[in-house]
Amino acid sequence: MLEAPITRNFSHTSFQFRCFPELREHRWILALLFFLCFLSVLLGNSVLVYIIRRVENLHSPMYFLICMLCIVDTLVVTTILPNMLLTLLFNWNHISLAGCLIQMFFTHFLSSLESTLLMAMALDRYVAICRPLHYMDIMNSSMCLRLLLFTLLRSVSIMSTLVVLASSLWFCHSNTIQHCYCDHMALVKLACVSTEKNHAAGLAVIICFVGVDIPIIFFSYMKILNVVLRAAAASEERLKAFHTCTTHLIVMMCFYLVGTITFLSGSLNIPIATGINTLMGIMYILIPATVNPIIYGVRTKEIRCGLHGLFKLRARNVWSLKVSPGKGQT
Repeated sequence: MLEAPITRNFSHTSFQFRCFPELREHRWILALLFFLCFLSVLLGNSVLVYIIRRVENLHSPMYFLICMLCIVDTLVVTTILPNMLLTLLFNWNHISLAGCLIQMFFTHFLSSLESTLLMAMALDRYVAICRPLHYMDIMNSSMCLRLLLFTLLRSVSIMSTLVVLASSLWFCHSNTIQHCYCDHMALVKLACVSTEKNHAAGLAVIICFVGVDIPIIFFSYMKILNVVLRAAAASEERLKAFHTCTTHLIVMMCFYLVGTITFLSGSLNIPIATGINTLMGIMYILIPATVNPIIYGVRTKEIRCGLHGLFKLRARNVWSLKVSPGKGQT
């Protein structure tokens, strides 16, 4: 009789993360691996943004989208990894409800931005390859601005709804989040009231992003591959085009597949071990942010040439500074 009022009137306002408790003895190794991944994300994406910003030949819609993707990847990893490292290294695993909701919003908001940017990049390549004569008319500054507004409005409206619904829940049982960051379903599982609306919202996110973005991306790359393979006379060029398209698709499908399973495992009560679900929730954010600079940077000829040009310019400037004092003395 005494527990009922407590359950109705009390709700936790602070939570603690349970980040890979089965690997507690090896948490230093985990922290080192995640720290190295964090450094590679910061370095790779920062260098790519710097190259695109400095090289005038790369000031086009495609490289603008790549630049935006790098910024989003850096921000989403920064949203979760520093806190994870503190949890693993120093057991600083507490977070307030407000802090949890803020982290949840930015994690899912930035992930949804990445999804929309991948779709926009696929459409950009489709227009460039399949409609080359109309590319400049379609992919102009006005279209880029519309894409940016659409991306922001869709992500902000949907993720705000997700967070508002989560903030209205009462958490009167456990305050331990079985995750390394504030994932939506990991927090919702702790509620002691009905969560039907939250589960429905989680499914709506999958439908709005995965159900819309994946078909558009897949259709665009199939059309691109069809046009390139028909146009390429040499077998080496065909192989290169096929390899490029399949690499992009594989990375994108991994991002969407792992993200979808992570979301649906909570919404549909799919039995996945907590440790595996936590790892998947981290990997679907970390892997794309790590490999995107390689796929869209190192493997892109124009960006390699831009980096080489910057190195040559830097070397020339250094050489001129060394030579100038000598000339002055003579």
